[in-house]
Amino acid sequence: MRIVIAEDDPLLREGLALLLRAEGLDVVATTDSPEPFLEAVDKHEPDVAIVDVRMPPTHTDEGIVAAVEARRRQPELAVLVLSAYVEQAFATDLLAGGAAKLGYLLKERVGRVEEFLVALHRVADGGTAIDPEVVGLLLARQRPESSLARLSPRERDVLALMAEGLGNTAIAEKLVVTEGAVHKHIRSIFAKLDLPPDDRADRRVTAVLRYLEAAR
Repeated sequence: MRIVIAEDDPLLREGLALLLRAEGLDVVATTDSPEPFLEAVDKHEPDVAIVDVRMPPTHTDEGIVAAVEARRRQPELAVLVLSAYVEQAFATDLLAGGAAKLGYLLKERVGRVEEFLVALHRVADGGTAIDPEVVGLLLARQRPESSLARLSPRERDVLALMAEGLGNTAIAEKLVVTEGAVHKHIRSIFAKLDLPPDDRADRRVTAVLRYLEAAR
């Protein structure tokens, strides 16, 4: 796995690089701002980009903008965004083009090495990894008028875990239910969110995006 890191904190940047190299992963470039990051993506064509949300010059949304641009240039690029705070608007902006190969984690998750590496590999393999704290905040801020209000508490639990990027087997283990029960809940979620089968769209991704958008 070839990785580019864009992080303006030198300690975190080099610490990440050391951690990933110790795991046998190929960190091909580390950068501290958006322009060198995009140059590194063009030059090295990495499999995964790890990007800080806030980078120079304004330390607002440069990382998100750079991540979206990197995906435009390299559509197969997996992107794992790191943030010091829960910033749900940035999560929905990043996921607007689809949830495959995308992750959004709080930086504190990096310190939990095993969790971080699981999320990194999930994103690299084509999945989605949304920090549980981000998902929790989105659920707490859900608008009453949202179509999500139709969901039962268990269905909201299932959808929250889908938003974290978990597959059906992992959801079943987390909720201590059978996979059959998870399938049933997901079918009910699709029905209540008015998501009929459609070859043009992934209903699972659409449901997650509805969930994230409802908290804006």
